[in-house]
Amino acid sequence: MKYFISFCLIVCFGLFVSTSCGSMNRHYYNSKPQNTLNNAGTLTKSIATGADNYAEYLPLLKGKKVGIVTNQTGILSDKTHVVDFLLEKKVAIEKIFAPEHGFRGTADAGEHVVDGKDSKTGLPILSLYGSNKKPKADQLAGIDVMVFDLQDVGARFYTYISTLHYIMEACAEQKIPLVVLDRPNPNGSIVDGPVLEKEYTSFVGMHPIAMLHGMTIGEYAKMINGEKWLKDGVQCNLTVIRCLNYNRNMPYSLLVKPSPNLPNDQAINLYASLCLFEGTNVSVGRGTEMQFQIYGSPFLPKSEFSFTPAPNFGAKDPLYKNQLCYGENLTAIPKVKQLELKWLITAYNSTANQSKFFNDFFTKLAGTKKLQQQIIDGVSEKEIRKSWDKDLNDFKEMRKKYLLY
Repeated sequence: MKYFISFCLIVCFGLFVSTSCGSMNRHYYNSKPQNTLNNAGTLTKSIATGADNYAEYLPLLKGKKVGIVTNQTGILSDKTHVVDFLLEKKVAIEKIFAPEHGFRGTADAGEHVVDGKDSKTGLPILSLYGSNKKPKADQLAGIDVMVFDLQDVGARFYTYISTLHYIMEACAEQKIPLVVLDRPNPNGSIVDGPVLEKEYTSFVGMHPIAMLHGMTIGEYAKMINGEKWLKDGVQCNLTVIRCLNYNRNMPYSLLVKPSPNLPNDQAINLYASLCLFEGTNVSVGRGTEMQFQIYGSPFLPKSEFSFTPAPNFGAKDPLYKNQLCYGENLTAIPKVKQLELKWLITAYNSTANQSKFFNDFFTKLAGTKKLQQQIIDGVSEKEIRKSWDKDLNDFKEMRKKYLLY
């Protein structure tokens, strides 16, 4: 009997920890390795990212001249930056390559990022979101191996996976091996949305994948290689350093913001659904502290919820700066488990001037013209979702070949 009582106490404690952490994680990132509960209610081993799995990749870098693609998300579980960690281990880093938002992750979305020098290490920083998005041959000269460590959020239009494509292509052309340090996808169990149509390829959608792809960045690299999506079908000499103690159904809270306007877990979960508003005249809260957790505009009906965007970190000149916007507050809603269209449809149907609702960017984000037309034509969300079925099922079948977890 006493063993049964002890077991019940352990389970209850585990459930209390799980519930409390779940509530906190909606608004704050974790700051230490993340334990998870198994089916028996007991704690399992902490998830270790590829960066923390250093016994697997340090031997690959020994005695080599190394280039690294990373930013503020490239950290170990103790928040040591991967660049600092590698230098401590006497790895010869030659250059840092920085994606959108820059090496320190402080640039606005879409802001031109220039080359520079890291003030802490003195290493040169080469921008991959400025004059060129693909490293040039002379920028890769003298590098023996490239390391890639960026935190993705699982959405097709999040540009870190586009940077991955160009890094793989450049490495393949210059015959430089690439080591990808894998990281969990915080939306890793969601595969949903329209599949990109080839004619709408852009930097915010480079491959025929679902809007929410449900893969880690390492799995995605394997798909790029396996499907021969690089220029002229070249393939990269790729090594993926796996995460440990992870499966895609586990909750995962990020250690730092992946970009300036994704401040917490709620924003990351809602990002794909609300990012479609970036192709409309509706604000997603840039210029507030609730980015990608609210939406609104001066053209939506007056409501109990309103906000006024103002310049802040990550939004120097936000949409509707100093203008009152009405809309909806989603900061406290339960975690979504699919691409949600209901807010987009509601906003379109209630906006003051529907002819000015969409802009040209919407088709790039959607990866198809069909979605905009379906909303204009009043097609129900259920029917819109049904129209994705064939392409989505084909993508899921292709995706199976590359899954690691």
